[in-house]
Amino acid sequence: MWNEGWLVTEVGSITERLRQIAERLRDPEVPDSEAEKLAREAADLVARAGNEIERAARQLPRDADG
Repeated sequence: MWNEGWLVTEVGSITERLRQIAERLRDPEVPDSEAEKLAREAADLVARAGNEIERAARQLPRDADG
């Protein structure tokens, strides 16, 4: 059985970090090297969130009629 609370917390943490990254990337003074690092981190976070959501979805009870 999966822990719904954990998923919400994990995805919430990822979402907050993505907001921080987006805010930083809006600054026109961000050096290219930092922007590249932040973009890679954001891509990794999005992939991680997607994997966690897919994993949780697989563990949901299936509809017997579907």
